[in-house]
Amino acid sequence: MTRPDWIDSKAYPFTDQFVEIEGCRLHYVDEGSGPPLLLLHGNPTWSFTWRNVIGGLRDTFRCIALDYPGFGLSTAPPDFGFTPPELSRVVDRFVSQLDLTNMTIMGHDWGGPIGFRVATWQPDRVAAFIIGNTWAWPVTDERGARFFSGFLGGRIGGYLVLKRNFFVERIIPSGVKRTQMPPEAMKAYRGPFQTSESRRPIHVLPRHIIASTPFLAELERDLEKVRDLPALIVWPTKDRAFGDAARKRWEEKFPRHTTVLLEGAGHYIGEDAADEIVEAVRAWPDSPAKALGTPETPSP
Repeated sequence: MTRPDWIDSKAYPFTDQFVEIEGCRLHYVDEGSGPPLLLLHGNPTWSFTWRNVIGGLRDTFRCIALDYPGFGLSTAPPDFGFTPPELSRVVDRFVSQLDLTNMTIMGHDWGGPIGFRVATWQPDRVAAFIIGNTWAWPVTDERGARFFSGFLGGRIGGYLVLKRNFFVERIIPSGVKRTQMPPEAMKAYRGPFQTSESRRPIHVLPRHIIASTPFLAELERDLEKVRDLPALIVWPTKDRAFGDAARKRWEEKFPRHTTVLLEGAGHYIGEDAADEIVEAVRAWPDSPAKALGTPETPSP
């Protein structure tokens, strides 16, 4: 497959790989060596958001970043619904098909619920977690979450997202606090969503912040299966969606946690704080790469 012209290969200098799962053609990158690090993106991003993290960690981890069906370079069959349970099932099959073991899962935004759902289905494959600004529990008691879900997942949000590409054009730039979004990055985020139909996945997910409450409730109960694993929490201080209360909840759920605050970073931590995330992973005492004796710095 020839890459579309909206991807700058200097910014995203990785080999494109594809696998067929449940009628979906999943795109992913698989770079480096060491224990697997599965990087899971949020909405409306794709594996491009992890490009600088991959570049900084592929000497110590096998960095695997996929695009969910309907995101990035991945495609989905016409009857695919883009709901969190469906996305989780596809990622679960992806992990099985690649036979990933001793795996660290990093999730951001929707990558958290999806990644933790997979981890609780296949806990024997997981060694550790890197937790970005995300959640894995019902949020029906949070007024802001209910408003965001109802507004952007509803009728008015449908117009804004499907017709005006609001998520990409407004929410991504506003969620980057420490820098200006590079033009090549905005081009890469616009690329998968050039038509109203292609934007359907990014309209479905806001609705499911509330609509998938049963899925999230079951997930929270099942976190007990993995709570003894080490977790590195990398948390931005300027994200309006996920604040201190969510971070503290993660710290309670994972007693073996190390927390690193990303001072001044906004929601999209892959854009705002990739270098700090790389530094935090390298310094993390419970890193699976350290356990295997993988060198922490590239050879000269």
